[in-house]
Amino acid sequence: MPFSLIPDQVFARYTDLTPQVLKDFGVELLLCDLDYTLAPRSMAEPDGTLHTWLEGCREAGITVMILSNNRSSRRVETFCSQLGIRYVGHAGKPKTRGYREAMAIAGASREETAMVGDKLLTDVLGARRSGVLALMVEPLGGPVGAWNHVLHGLQRPFKWIARRRCKRK
Repeated sequence: MPFSLIPDQVFARYTDLTPQVLKDFGVELLLCDLDYTLAPRSMAEPDGTLHTWLEGCREAGITVMILSNNRSSRRVETFCSQLGIRYVGHAGKPKTRGYREAMAIAGASREETAMVGDKLLTDVLGARRSGVLALMVEPLGGPVGAWNHVLHGLQRPFKWIARRRCKRK
């Protein structure tokens, strides 16, 4: 299994992943982390921006699912039920089990699947190990707590490398 912490591409936020951008990458299934990727941890329910973005993806024929390590199934269930999408909870990222389960549910191959998240050690590494496109976003609401500040600080060089590689193409 490949081991890399460098994302394929880095975006400021999930809304930068327009349906056209996703189609250009060949994405039919987009797996999304929830906390700090689609919503700050403090946001209890999906907002209008998320609903609008998701509707655009649906109209373009892109399936969106949540792939979350969140310990609270209630939070993930609340978001997904209000958005009308499926999820794999307790995914165990960066292990590949959750990725494989989500792809099986959606009937998608690795080549047409992408993962978007805010953390290298779970989202990006899991995507790399699973053979899917690894997309990264800056954390919504910013890193919260000392540990997240440290983690996000450590991620900077890897994101810089990804951005530099994308500029060369």
